[in-house]
Amino acid sequence: MSAFEFATATRIIFGSGTARRLPELCRESGQRVLIVTGANPQRADTIIQSLTATGMTCETLSIPAEPTVDDARRGAAFAREMRAQVVVGFGGGSAVDAGKAIAALALQPQDVMHYLEVVGKGQPLDETPLPFIAMPTTAGTGAEVTRNAVLASPENGVKASLRHASMLPRIALVDPELALACPAAVTAASGMDALTQCLEAFVSYRAQPMTDALCREGIRRAIRSLEKAVLNGNDLDAREDMALAAMFSGMALANAGLGAVHGFAAPIGGQFHAPHGAVCAALLAPVWLANWTLVNASGDIPMRERFADAGLLLTQNQEARGDRIATFLSDLTRRLQIPRLSSFGIAETDLPDIAAKAAQASSMKGNPVTLSQEELIRILEEAL
Repeated sequence: MSAFEFATATRIIFGSGTARRLPELCRESGQRVLIVTGANPQRADTIIQSLTATGMTCETLSIPAEPTVDDARRGAAFAREMRAQVVVGFGGGSAVDAGKAIAALALQPQDVMHYLEVVGKGQPLDETPLPFIAMPTTAGTGAEVTRNAVLASPENGVKASLRHASMLPRIALVDPELALACPAAVTAASGMDALTQCLEAFVSYRAQPMTDALCREGIRRAIRSLEKAVLNGNDLDAREDMALAAMFSGMALANAGLGAVHGFAAPIGGQFHAPHGAVCAALLAPVWLANWTLVNASGDIPMRERFADAGLLLTQNQEARGDRIATFLSDLTRRLQIPRLSSFGIAETDLPDIAAKAAQASSMKGNPVTLSQEELIRILEEAL
């Protein structure tokens, strides 16, 4: 067995009702709290009241969409101005990523572009971030247990990561009850993102025993409960399964990497107003088939066995292989009413540029095979 490393949030607190512990957890780091939320900051009213009731100073910053480089700059300046001692990211993956980036940048001497990957200098952080508590209200990205924050750079037409080991949250406070109000469409898209992350990390060339265990359990729970959570948002058992699947997927990707689905998602998310989870869901089946076709032709027996194991986890069918798994994933996406890429304004003329940028994305480095420009465009055509 090859040597490996594994890192995750310093402390994970999971379970229904655990959100009530936020005041005591914040108090461990200080009295001045910045709450970073999504488009509906009123959802944070209850936790804000719980903080102020204990005498803590609390300010709120709303990031209404997927965070941009400018959002991170603005948030870091706000955190410095209020002299925040702890940052809480409360919301979906975007709010958690925004909070994580703000907590990281608030104490840095350089601009965000000094540290941002791909379109920036990609330098390591100079100073330890502010203590960060992640409180996800959706089950998708697993950002509560990852060391990076994804930021859109509209001027460059891509999304890139701010990444450092010190950015792992101080506490991941995961309360499945917070997702009970999550709309069906968001539940479907975010849940497919969690499933995609488990699958990509499982067949990544950087996969290792710890991530394998997390991916297997994450896939099992997602397949068991994703559709249940979409059909009945008040099914707490299904919400718990999906919260765990998302958290496991984040732990896995942070240590094993991702693949071509997320490689595509970076430029698509940077150029179009397209929800990340829906983009990943639309691409999962064609990417899976393209990867399997090349793996099967390569004679890479260990990787072929990984794809076979994933097929068994997905379908419970020992005979399920390549195209049958792609069909299964495509059917699941259709049942969940995930839109195709064309619904986000993506046209055939956009595909060569998307493919070229995807090939340079950091997530593409974990893909189990190298995909040519022609193969990348073919995948996009099938998802269009």
